[in-house]
Amino acid sequence: MRRVRPGAASRGSAERALTSVAAGEAYESEPQTAPEGVARESGGGEPAPAPRLWHVTLSVSGARAPLQEVRRGLEQLAHDHPFLLTSRYAPDHAEIRYWEEARDLHDAAAVALRLWGEHRQTARLPPWEIVGLEVIDRDTYHQRVAEGCGPLPATPVGVHPF
Repeated sequence: MRRVRPGAASRGSAERALTSVAAGEAYESEPQTAPEGVARESGGGEPAPAPRLWHVTLSVSGARAPLQEVRRGLEQLAHDHPFLLTSRYAPDHAEIRYWEEARDLHDAAAVALRLWGEHRQTARLPPWEIVGLEVIDRDTYHQRVAEGCGPLPATPVGVHPF
């Protein structure tokens, strides 16, 4: 499975498209019968990890930018990539939260770490750097929410100021 965000460049283009890590043949050709994250047998008889959902919080920061430009850039990113849950922003930092499907934490984190840089020009995002990344599995996310410890969205889905 190759997930390409809408508006992404084609294979022949010089730009690289942001993609999620493929789950493999076992996921594409069989219905999901195992619980999330439980290994299933692949075509070669080896256990194949089932894809899991990961809650990602990406924090970026840098030199001050006009609020309207920051908001417009985040709205463009959310339009191009509707997997984004919520974005919060200020003149010098922003936070993006979303769900990513990947085999393991390393794959989810790798995709998250490429998100800002690969879409900086297409969404005209500020030239900020990634200053924080949290990737947690779905069970941990729901456990934190149940305990009242977050990471609850501080604002409704969409792009909002801090």
